[in-house]
Amino acid sequence: MTKKESGIRLAKRLDEVGFSDIVQIRNKVLELRASGQTVHAFHGGEPFFDTPASIKYALMKGLVENKTRYAPSSGIEPLREALAQKLRNKNHIDANMEDVIVTAGGAHALFVAFQAVLNPGDDVLLFSPYWTPIRDMVTGADARALLVPTATARRNGLTKTLEQFSTPHTRAIYYNTPQNPSGTVFTRAEAEEVATFAKKHDAIVIADEAYEDLVYDGEHFSIASLPGMAERTITTYTFSKSYGMTGWRVGYAVAKEPFMTGLRKLVLYSTNGVSTPTQWAALEALAIPQSSIDTRREEYRARRDLLVKGLLEAGLECEMPAGAFYAFPSVCKLNKDSRKVATALLEKAHVATIPGVVFGAQGEGHVRFGYAISPEAITAGLTALREYLQQKLRTER
Repeated sequence: MTKKESGIRLAKRLDEVGFSDIVQIRNKVLELRASGQTVHAFHGGEPFFDTPASIKYALMKGLVENKTRYAPSSGIEPLREALAQKLRNKNHIDANMEDVIVTAGGAHALFVAFQAVLNPGDDVLLFSPYWTPIRDMVTGADARALLVPTATARRNGLTKTLEQFSTPHTRAIYYNTPQNPSGTVFTRAEAEEVATFAKKHDAIVIADEAYEDLVYDGEHFSIASLPGMAERTITTYTFSKSYGMTGWRVGYAVAKEPFMTGLRKLVLYSTNGVSTPTQWAALEALAIPQSSIDTRREEYRARRDLLVKGLLEAGLECEMPAGAFYAFPSVCKLNKDSRKVATALLEKAHVATIPGVVFGAQGEGHVRFGYAISPEAITAGLTALREYLQQKLRTER
């Protein structure tokens, strides 16, 4: 007879779910700054600009007008209707208000999407390197993440590579474009390959389009806009990146039935909806002209070009990212262990980056630099980086 297990323990499905390494690095940066040290912060993932004033005023107006009571858990109707219109016009996704649900940020949208469709023992094809929380979200749903090397897939063909990594238990594909951390932007032709594979294997696509407005080379394309894909795709979005609203915690998802019923249940019983005045502010955000968003994108492009040029001049190999606001240079010439490189950069050069391995095994040998900071901060950080690399080279001679 085995000894009875104590009831004072966490649910077993959380045994393999960890905490973000990025949070630990952020805490180290705060510690250094508290001690009076200057830290060149390339580790972050927040826009460089503040939330626009019109959005802030919309929140205050909502408060003054007492728009503070419970809202429908799926979101206020004016916001959902505006989002459906945006999805039709901008993303070319066939969507009505009933197909849209408001969530507490894009991460919440992804969490409820995985919970809505995954069963214990299911497999999820996950392009790698990937945004760090995704694997834990899959694991937390008692499913298994199967890492599909993005570089290999793009080189050998997505269909061939997906077939190679698929199993009889494959239930879903996580499809992120533009990608964090690499800045990869999948083309329409690649989306068509994924869509054909999903139909053939009766798989669901969880599409993450958080960086839809930050594409520099090529165009953003929503996979759910392809024929027959709206019915098998849950697409998630956030107000965080396009509108500088990271701390507001508002995002949304679009899906058809039966998925929408599942999303509604999960939102209802997890948050019971998003803060009511915040939703009225989000509605105002959608009124910001596309020209303003385009201007921001060009500011990001200039930062991207400045950073990548500096990384190359410092002797690091770095592909030009096509989207998002991260660069992902190879640091193998320094050390194949990206954690050791990131630690050395932070402790010796006070340059804060994220080790590539936290984005999956395919990220090893790289570190992530975020360029959603001022050009002056990028220049200062590159100077500190070059000085450290030059000193390291002299020491090793």
